[in-house]
Amino acid sequence: MVFGLIALVALGLWGVGSATGWAEIGAQLARLQPWQVAALLALSAGSYLLRSLRWHGLARRLGLPTGLAQNLRHYLGGFAMSVTPGRLGELVRMRWLKRETGWAVERTAPLALMDRAGDLAVMALLLALGLTLAAGRITGAAPVAAFALAAAIFATRPRLLAALVTRLYRSFGRFPRLFARARGAARLLARFCHGPTLALVLGLGFLGWLAEGYAFHLLLGFLGAEIGLWKAVSIFVFATLAGGLTGAPGGLGGAEAAMIALLSLEGVPLETSVPATAVIRLTTLWFAIAIGLAVFPVAERAAVRAAA
Repeated sequence: MVFGLIALVALGLWGVGSATGWAEIGAQLARLQPWQVAALLALSAGSYLLRSLRWHGLARRLGLPTGLAQNLRHYLGGFAMSVTPGRLGELVRMRWLKRETGWAVERTAPLALMDRAGDLAVMALLLALGLTLAAGRITGAAPVAAFALAAAIFATRPRLLAALVTRLYRSFGRFPRLFARARGAARLLARFCHGPTLALVLGLGFLGWLAEGYAFHLLLGFLGAEIGLWKAVSIFVFATLAGGLTGAPGGLGGAEAAMIALLSLEGVPLETSVPATAVIRLTTLWFAIAIGLAVFPVAERAAVRAAA
């Protein structure tokens, strides 16, 4: 399924490129210098480092007996599974934690939930800030930002989630142990309802995603399509959120379509918007996956040794 979706996205970009003209697209790509590509990758790497430090801070707050290097290994290695439906494959981090610490999945699940909710919250805030500071409007951006922020708040309210689990159990009336574990995991979220912890989640996440949005701004400038910092950040964040809402692995298809469409609305020609979209996705999503694939075997071997 994932490979089919990747092929479909590649086919779509190929079709748009063919209609636009490969000579024009090639000329735009030829404008990129090696140092410019390195700058884009450095900003993405900085984003991943900041979000890894957020994961480490959350793990320490939860009480996990893991060190910095261990947490960085888990977080970065999980990127290898980013192109799974709903990014559920990233829950491999919970398996590594269970093998290395003995903590059951229901005890570490709040860590993954808080990390994902943190991304939603900061992206909603970035989009709202971008809409405020950028000239012009992005159609549909405000509802997407509101939905992302509401989902982040809902997903991190211990009492609300515990009540929801209880209601579901009463509706189904089966699997009492499973629902009891889910209710316990929801209550553990209370560990993160702590001022400095929330500041850490929002601060590091905000800087991390801003770095990627800034990389998109730089890329457009490199290709001669200067639309302003906050408009570029808003388009990048909106497209990423829109792709995620489709439920497709890594937002494939939806994110690319939204990015090209929004750039076109800003007057950016297809011979620029298509390569810009392809390059930013390569230097963000696919760069993260490449890092994950490099770290994944290391994390897997460490987990196997710990469990032996």
